[in-house]
Amino acid sequence: MINKACFNNHRSLLEKAIYRPITANTSAIEKIKFTEKKYIPVFVFVTALFMLWGVAHSISDVLNKHFQNVLNISKAQSGLIQMSVFGAYFVMSIPAGWFMKRFGYKPGVLLGLILFAGGTFLFVPAANAGSFDFFRIALFVLGCGMATLETVAHPFAAALGDQRSSDRRVNFAQSFNAVGTIVGPAIGTVLLLGNTGNNMEDSLSPVKILYIDLGIFILLIAVVFLLLRMPLMFAAHAGHTGATDAENVDPVPGKTLVKHRHFVWAAIAQFFNVAAQAGTWGYFINYGHDVMGLSDEKAGSLMVLFMAMMAAGRFVGTYLMKWIAPNRLLAVFSLGSILSCLVVAQKWGWVSYGALFAINFFFSIMFPTIFSLGLKNLGRRTQQASSFISMGVVGGSVMPYFMGKIADEDVAAAYYLPVVCYVIIFLFTALFYKPRIRAR
Repeated sequence: MINKACFNNHRSLLEKAIYRPITANTSAIEKIKFTEKKYIPVFVFVTALFMLWGVAHSISDVLNKHFQNVLNISKAQSGLIQMSVFGAYFVMSIPAGWFMKRFGYKPGVLLGLILFAGGTFLFVPAANAGSFDFFRIALFVLGCGMATLETVAHPFAAALGDQRSSDRRVNFAQSFNAVGTIVGPAIGTVLLLGNTGNNMEDSLSPVKILYIDLGIFILLIAVVFLLLRMPLMFAAHAGHTGATDAENVDPVPGKTLVKHRHFVWAAIAQFFNVAAQAGTWGYFINYGHDVMGLSDEKAGSLMVLFMAMMAAGRFVGTYLMKWIAPNRLLAVFSLGSILSCLVVAQKWGWVSYGALFAINFFFSIMFPTIFSLGLKNLGRRTQQASSFISMGVVGGSVMPYFMGKIADEDVAAAYYLPVVCYVIIFLFTALFYKPRIRAR
């Protein structure tokens, strides 16, 4: 019979190992390596992928206003753009996770890039037809590519080094996703909002050129990645016995995935997080036009600064995580987002407009931090969990439509809706972020 005192002692040591990523002291966190030298080339490429889909996501927010002008659709109808993109995550995330688990990270990235490029080339017949529904099909295929890349890239980045620093790695990679969201509106504003023609054909011609160029660039990236030599990687999610706390090990492998409470709540939090993001981004230009009296082109150019706030937040957040536990920092940023949304809805001129920019700063660390917290201590189930958390991105297909319904009457009042989302995220950070070691 096992001595009870000995068992309790071993259990105490296991708990310390499991919770170290959340509760480590300052000196311990500072000594953990960000990554290893052998992983740097691959990590740089994976980080570039984060930037790539950031460009595509933010251009779709410019398309909202462009299609309102050119295709004569309402704000609520333009929200269907986000429904097409984010709805693809619901459909594709599970198959992408299965594909990654079956064939590995590299084939998963290549599949995502091929689908991504295919979606961009479909913009050509959609523009020729002048059909909003055809554009939505193209956006759906493009979204399938982005869903595949996100499903693969997050656990890929997390696996490229010590698992105790995975939060910092994923946030760092997502910082360049934020850089991509700066580039997207800059390109979209100049090529789309700044080039509205005299008729539909002329106004949609820049859309074709933009997405053809983007598709060619994506294919070039795929060729480069195909030729990139992969280092020998430790199976960080394999759940080996006797492993250290630097690995992502499931301490209770007998539990089914849905019994890992922190994973389930991470998927829920991600749904509401992306819902808030899609709505906030989708009507930024409308807020500048309707509330602040700016031209579409001026509001679109300010979206570059809006996205720069998110990039700044991610770099700042990554740095602060050297000293502040990720869940605690996420809680503070959630409260900041709630306050900012309430101020935006009041229409207090430049004060409210400034709060709209602040939302993106506070939003910055939410997606990657929720993702990495949800993947803690899942061992061999990590890749499957990544699929479900990625599927939570479908939240972005829901919020823009309902915010658009309100925005058709009062775009400022629409910003009350994201408050609900940030409350859910706060509850995750305060109550449900921590893995449990006991089987239930």
